Amino acid sequence: MEKRNIWSEPCEVRFSAIDKSDTMTLDAAFHFFQEAAISHAENLGVGREAMARTNQVWLLSRMSVQIDRRPQYGEMVTVRTWPRGWEKLFALRDFDIRDAEDKPAVRARSCWVIIDLEKRRPLRPHSIMDIMPHNDGLDALPSAPGLAENVSLEKKSELRALYTDLDYNGHVNNVSYIRWIENIIDPALLENARRMRLDINYMNEILPGELTGIWCAPIALQPAATTPAAAMPDMPVPLHAYAFEGKKEPNKLAAFRAELRLW
Repeated sequence: MEKRNIWSEPCEVRFSAIDKSDTMTLDAAFHFFQEAAISHAENLGVGREAMARTNQVWLLSRMSVQIDRRPQYGEMVTVRTWPRGWEKLFALRDFDIRDAEDKPAVRARSCWVIIDLEKRRPLRPHSIMDIMPHNDGLDALPSAPGLAENVSLEKKSELRALYTDLDYNGHVNNVSYIRWIENIIDPALLENARRMRLDINYMNEILPGELTGIWCAPIALQPAATTPAAAMPDMPVPLHAYAFEGKKEPNKLAAFRAELRLW
């Protein structure tokens, strides 16, 4: 198979990818991007089996997904992804979902680390990234400043990592975190949102059976508090914004931190 600088695959927005609004959910967008990234890694020769031969694995570290328009049920879209070089220990990968008119409805950026499975430590990605296309300047989504600090969070739920939360690597899958976040928000807010953005940092893996507390609080919508919006000049101040943290029990070790904005 010919190696591709940019991976592209047609997809239909199926029933499992929508909510009551008849449009794509946030977790469905993360799922589409996960599958495209896996397919492209295989195409480039750095997929699961190739990495396993050197006792390495890709792990998602950070991701930002912005839905500018929610694709509708039955709509045919094109999911694209491409690597974009590296920064320090992080390999960069961008994504978009384009409609029939070739306009991006969803855009995303992500950072990945390569983990030595024996030592459970990150490796510098240079040796692998040097043989991959860099697609310099092809940025799908502007980067956002760091997540808000000093937000007073309230514990909303406790979840145990169960079979359906896990993936091939034996820990909670990145999409499961998004579902956990969605499930503590008023469903009506998600159903009525026309645009969304989620920024999430994956910090410590959650293993089977581990208990995680999900903490959440609204973010004040003053301009100084809406830092990702400052990186999105085409986006107005959101109608709703929330900060999240997943803390492993009982030691309160942070598993993830995230911010969600709804328009």
